[in-house]
Amino acid sequence: MTTVSISNIVKRYGSKKTVTTALHGISFDVQQGELFGLIGPDGAGKTSLFRILTTLLLAEEGTATVDGFDVVKEYKEIRKRVGYMPGRFSLYQDLTVKENLDFFATIFNTTIEENYDLIKEIYQQIEPFKDRRAGKLSGGMKQKLALSCALIHRPSVLFLDEPTTGVDAVSRKEFWEMLKRLREQGITILVSTPYMDEASLCDRVALIQSGRIMQIDTPAGIVQQFGKKLLAVKSNNMLELLKILNDQEIVENAYPFGEYHHVVLKNGGEDVLRNELNRKGMLFEMEEAEANIEDCFIRLMNND
Repeated sequence: MTTVSISNIVKRYGSKKTVTTALHGISFDVQQGELFGLIGPDGAGKTSLFRILTTLLLAEEGTATVDGFDVVKEYKEIRKRVGYMPGRFSLYQDLTVKENLDFFATIFNTTIEENYDLIKEIYQQIEPFKDRRAGKLSGGMKQKLALSCALIHRPSVLFLDEPTTGVDAVSRKEFWEMLKRLREQGITILVSTPYMDEASLCDRVALIQSGRIMQIDTPAGIVQQFGKKLLAVKSNNMLELLKILNDQEIVENAYPFGEYHHVVLKNGGEDVLRNELNRKGMLFEMEEAEANIEDCFIRLMNND
């Protein structure tokens, strides 16, 4: 069953003289109970799309429904059914943890006690600090409070806009574990992130760049479609190595990747590349690498 349906959504900003198109005809569906990732860098259009789907922004063109309701005509129904956690911490800094949660419960005509079973696992981690002002919380604790507030009315669809930006690695891991358990309770979750490694934690992902969807599939499906030989190469002069690599006819693309440069070959040619680097007098290490989501994103972006 389709929970979120998006068809040819276009969003523009600015005046007639300086129009910027943030979304170029975006279309995709999300199924009930799915953990769906919108993966892309800052400025790709992720927040604009989420604000349209949560009825906070109007699109210039296209249609969208959430839980079967039109985002324009039936926005009041959608607001009752969705939870939204924006990218920036947007709770009341001067209110305590408990006061923030009570406030959001009251807005939705409910109480903390009524839906405590849904937020219990998350809220118990910050409950010892319930009398602390929200502005004094750490990044990870702010994240858990914001998620608790987004869940307090038991939404059927949860929108999380870059929820792990600015938090430590341990908090990121804990957060994704919580999302998986929420999905098991039947909540449809849409999460946006610039972190490519988080793509593998989703059921399906949409790779977005400059307001355009480049590919939608399972993380494994996207990697399987990479379709080119990938090498990892390093040397004692990485800057010179990168220049040499990108000058080679057999190299489709080469880019820094951790302590290595990743090299995408057009049609094999590993031995040819090795011989050329030897001829240039480079001291190097070369090995075959397995593509991941980031490699796929870079290749799609360069081939766009």
